[in-house]
Amino acid sequence: MSKFSYRNKPLGLYLHIPFCVKKCGYCDFYSVEDRELMKEYVSALLLHIRSYGKVCSGYTVDTVYIGGGTPTCLGPKYLGRILQEIRNKFPLAEDAEITVECNPESTDKKVLDVMKKQGVNRLSFGVQSAHDEELRAIGRIHTFAQAKEAVELAREKGFANISLDLMYGLPGQTQEMFLDSVEQCLGLEPQHLSCYGLKLEPGTPMGRENPVLPDDGAQADTYLAMCERLRDKGYEHYEISNFAKPGCRSRHNMKYWDLSEYLGLGPGAHSFMNGRRFAFARDLKAYIGGEDIVQDEDEVPTFQRQGEYLMVRLRTADGVDFLDLEKRYNIDSTPYEEAFRGLMGNGLVAHQGTRWYLTEKGFLVSNSIINIVVAAGQEQMTS
Repeated sequence: MSKFSYRNKPLGLYLHIPFCVKKCGYCDFYSVEDRELMKEYVSALLLHIRSYGKVCSGYTVDTVYIGGGTPTCLGPKYLGRILQEIRNKFPLAEDAEITVECNPESTDKKVLDVMKKQGVNRLSFGVQSAHDEELRAIGRIHTFAQAKEAVELAREKGFANISLDLMYGLPGQTQEMFLDSVEQCLGLEPQHLSCYGLKLEPGTPMGRENPVLPDDGAQADTYLAMCERLRDKGYEHYEISNFAKPGCRSRHNMKYWDLSEYLGLGPGAHSFMNGRRFAFARDLKAYIGGEDIVQDEDEVPTFQRQGEYLMVRLRTADGVDFLDLEKRYNIDSTPYEEAFRGLMGNGLVAHQGTRWYLTEKGFLVSNSIINIVVAAGQEQMTS
């Protein structure tokens, strides 16, 4: 582990909590239901917080994100110890954004009190749907009534920045059902909404069952109707799946979309620091045992970073400013601009001066557009 010595460079910190009371049928994130290993895992994570806190002393951590899994199922004791150790070992910015993912069934007064005491200032609730039959169909163990109760309790405890997750494209779901979920969640007055289309991964229970989902056309119509409704309610559509009230964008997630530096601790967590990527293996027992589990460590070539920058920036409403691209990577952006101009006229892309971005219709086919744009740069490099 080499020492990073970039004085006061901003750094995002992600901690992965790989435990769930019950794993959802669609989830491909690394987590287990064996909570007997919690104590040992927390000890291993605290050790890593201390170790990396030393080698990252030249950074200032301005965002912290504790995700999972289900961080709140750790309970107040373990979650409090982790949050306190972060404060003890990492140089935190005074205005650091500190987010914890919460599931409704494991968010109670004691957990909220500990998070508030330790400076958590943003909560992200996995609501997914306002319809209990849909929640059961995807393996969620909470009801919407529990979700409402948890959010209202968080408000009572003084949490002012709350994000809600919703999913569309669920088995048997109609556009009307999803938009009703949106309306009911809007009634909770969230500052932020993350709205994702269900994607069935082959290794998950739902992926193996392969249930019938709304077709692509129906999901596209639902997506555009959702975008319109949230825009009417004053939310900025700042990334393909994310909407925020002005000033409430997720600062931590913006680091991923801007290729800023971040450190991830825990099994399955990824990092990007000093031009290098590395990750910890998705192996809880190996992580607890302190085995050599850092994998995929490599230096990212400039051209690869350039392509990644385009990919992540084009997921955002801000898009790519070619002047910034040229300054970052010392390149001629003309091939990229020509690729964009070739997509004009179909309502998928737009531009303001040197900044090019995807429209909401473009977001629906973002992968295809990104491939076209990135390929234009590859042709430039090989010609």
